[in-house]
Amino acid sequence: MDGSMVDHNEIPQDRDALLTAFRDAMRHVAATVYAITTIHAGQRYGILATAVSSLSFDPPSLLVCINRAASLHGPLLAEQRFGVNVLGLGNRDVAEHFMSPSATDRFSLGAWEELAGVPVLATAQSSFACSLVHAHDFGTHSIFIGELLAAHHRQDATPLTYFDRNYIDISEAPGR
Repeated sequence: MDGSMVDHNEIPQDRDALLTAFRDAMRHVAATVYAITTIHAGQRYGILATAVSSLSFDPPSLLVCINRAASLHGPLLAEQRFGVNVLGLGNRDVAEHFMSPSATDRFSLGAWEELAGVPVLATAQSSFACSLVHAHDFGTHSIFIGELLAAHHRQDATPLTYFDRNYIDISEAPGR
C-alpha cells in the first residue's frame, strides 16, 4: 500500500479496540487548551477542555463540548452562562492546577475576575463570556452553543497547546 489507501482489514472490529484506536489517534491531534467556567449559587466551577470551536459570526457564537459527568456540567445548565478562556503558554501553571487531583479550589491560582457574570482569567490569551442558547446530548457529552456576551484578547500571547498528553510550545515549531 502507498499510505493513501485504508486497508479495511486493519480496522478494529471490537468496541474496545476501536476506542483504543480512537484515543491513540486523537492524542496526535494538537489542540488549544481552554478553561471553561461558570458561577452558580455563588460558587465558581471550571474544567479544562480542548473541544471548543467558533461556530458563527452572526450571531457571534462558540460551540463547547463537555462531559455530562464533569463538575461544571450541571451548574452551567442551571446558570445558562459560561466563560471560555483560551489559555496561553504563560497559563500552564493554571492548567496544571485545574488538573491536579489535590486542587480543592481550581480558582486559587491565577488572576481571576468576572466578565458578564462568569470567571475569566485576566492573563488568558482570550476570554469569552457566553449565554447558553442550545444544548444537545450526544454520547457521554453535551454540546453547548453559547452566544457571545463579551470578549477580550491579548495580542502578546501564544496559545497553550496539548499534544500527545503533553503541553507543547508551537512558537518553537520549525519554520516559525
